[in-house]
Amino acid sequence: MKYSYSILLILVLSSCASENNKTQTKTAPTPTPKVSKPVIAYPAYQNIKFITGQFAPDKHPDFRKIPEEYTNKVNVYLLEETLDAFIQMYEAAKQDGISLIIKSATRNFDYQKRIWEAKWSGSRILSNGLNAKKDIPNPKLRAQEIMKYSAMPGASRHHWGTDIDLNAFENSYFEKGEGLKVYTWLEANSEKFGFYQVYTAKGEERPHGYEEEKWHWTYKPISKHITAYCKQAMQDSLLVGFSGSDQAESLKVTDRYILGIHPNCH
Repeated sequence: MKYSYSILLILVLSSCASENNKTQTKTAPTPTPKVSKPVIAYPAYQNIKFITGQFAPDKHPDFRKIPEEYTNKVNVYLLEETLDAFIQMYEAAKQDGISLIIKSATRNFDYQKRIWEAKWSGSRILSNGLNAKKDIPNPKLRAQEIMKYSAMPGASRHHWGTDIDLNAFENSYFEKGEGLKVYTWLEANSEKFGFYQVYTAKGEERPHGYEEEKWHWTYKPISKHITAYCKQAMQDSLLVGFSGSDQAESLKVTDRYILGIHPNCH
């Protein structure tokens, strides 16, 4: 009898211990997963060839042709994400009676070179009426004058597929009438869709770079990463292959022009 009772007691205690283990297993907290290192945003666009426009937008898998209802140009492209965001902004503006039209979008190195060299050679008159070649023989001063509103090839944000020019290329258009309505709407609403004015009026916040451009807007969710990469990797010595390129380093194009943007765009 003593032995039977002892065996019975051992079995009961073992059963209780097993139930306790099951209960503990059920209520044990889930282990916290290990946090991996953050993925670099948009790595495909963080390389020198891309940021200097050494590619064809119509052959790049991430670019889309802008449908004709959104632009007055033919065969112009944007990064797909930029275009989708613009279409959302376009539709919101339309509901408020505001018409947005893309006047310029992605321009690769060759496109920008044609613009630059036409101005450099004097075959295209500057916006202030000057013939750069005849009126400004000093190459450094000529480059500075052109860069009031035009970037050197390889140094334009329009290479990136994130930047657009809207409605007109004159600040005066946006200061009265319909243009003022457009600009007022953009100031109040563009950031909701990721768009920011890059070249605001010069002052304490933006002492260097291009002159004010009320028409030039950037899609910041992507362009801020490319801007950060430029700050790290871009060098003036990489700006080659066009007339006047030897002036890039003395003019500090990277620091004063590529990075000479409104702080909100970084």
